[in-house]
Amino acid sequence: MRARLISFDCDADGQIIANHLDDGGLVCDNGRISQLMSAADYAAQGFALSEIEDLRPCIIFPGFVDTHLHMPQLGIIASYSAQLLDWLERYAFPAESAYADSAYAALQAQTFLDRVVASGTTCAQVFTTVYAHSCEHLFAAAQAKGMALVAGKVMMDRNAPEALTQEAQACIRDCEQLIHKWHGKDRLQYALTPRFAITSTDAQLALCGELLQGHADLLLQTHLSENHEEIAEVGRLFPKANDYLDVYENHGLNTAQATFAHGIHLSESERQRLIDAGAKVAFCPSSNLFLGSGLLDMAALRAHNLSIASDVGGGTGLSMLHTCAEGYKVAQLQNQRFHPLQAFYAITAGNAKTLGLAAQIGQLQPGFMADLVVLNPTKPSGLGERFHRCEDLTEELFALMMLSDDRSVERCYIAGRLAYGATG
Repeated sequence: MRARLISFDCDADGQIIANHLDDGGLVCDNGRISQLMSAADYAAQGFALSEIEDLRPCIIFPGFVDTHLHMPQLGIIASYSAQLLDWLERYAFPAESAYADSAYAALQAQTFLDRVVASGTTCAQVFTTVYAHSCEHLFAAAQAKGMALVAGKVMMDRNAPEALTQEAQACIRDCEQLIHKWHGKDRLQYALTPRFAITSTDAQLALCGELLQGHADLLLQTHLSENHEEIAEVGRLFPKANDYLDVYENHGLNTAQATFAHGIHLSESERQRLIDAGAKVAFCPSSNLFLGSGLLDMAALRAHNLSIASDVGGGTGLSMLHTCAEGYKVAQLQNQRFHPLQAFYAITAGNAKTLGLAAQIGQLQPGFMADLVVLNPTKPSGLGERFHRCEDLTEELFALMMLSDDRSVERCYIAGRLAYGATG
């Protein structure tokens, strides 16, 4: 394929580097990038450029990576409600209850991944539901696509509708079976998924911690300090805990394997303990603004402890570029900077690192998996009008971040195979 080629890396000093070929050629072989060089170098080596599919003026980026979203909430995006806990009761829990039907769960798993890939995302870390078969179906659908996916069945044993709760020991048995069947198979990984402290007893969190500590390569995903009402309820349910994070720490869950979604209202002590443990905070700006949860102090967290995520369906769209645009607004409201280089690095190489996949995806390099998104900077027309006036790469990336939509995603490739878009 011939196009502009752009990917991002981070040096030892934390500076983001854009690796950019204005007119480049990319060759895939057996699902991986095998060659990458300028079109001029290809021609100099005797290759016939006319035989390379020419996608210009499109830009090829590494496929986007989303570190936190909910499969069963795709259909409840933009549901009008009050803040978090009311929204969960009115919309999220009923949507998840529908997944008791295994056939429905299978259909929705396929629909969900099709929509994710169509948004430009080729790898994600996903909450399914309490029903083990919903996780089975999602893994099976991802495997059929050859997709890198992290997922887990939701763990809840209280403070949720009865149909969505499960006795702690039975839940752990389901998790162990899913881990045995799917974790490490092809490009799939399992993440232990206690929803949040409110819906788990000490007994369930303790079992979760034991399982995590027994499997060094497992991941963990949960929620932390998203909403003031939530934090108060955690304090009531766990009166002996010093703070919200302490609830998880008491069960060995604050580790480098963990991604904590939101982390908006952390104390200085909690932030430092997360940093010291190497845990990650998934910044979910679209969701945080939609639910009125608050503004994450991005500057208070180190870059390598921060990822960015859509959090659909609290988030208002699957597009990681839309998510970055919302993140820019959150930063602006706090007199902070969210540079487009930082944003594009976050949703590619940075998020890949969060999921332990930095050596496999997130950059355009020979040997990396050919998970690619092809963006057309002429669509929609408003983006095209702005883009041709841009004077440098920073301006171009910023225009893509702020003005692109689903029409901008021309194609997606997963392991070198076309997964979305026209072939012509």
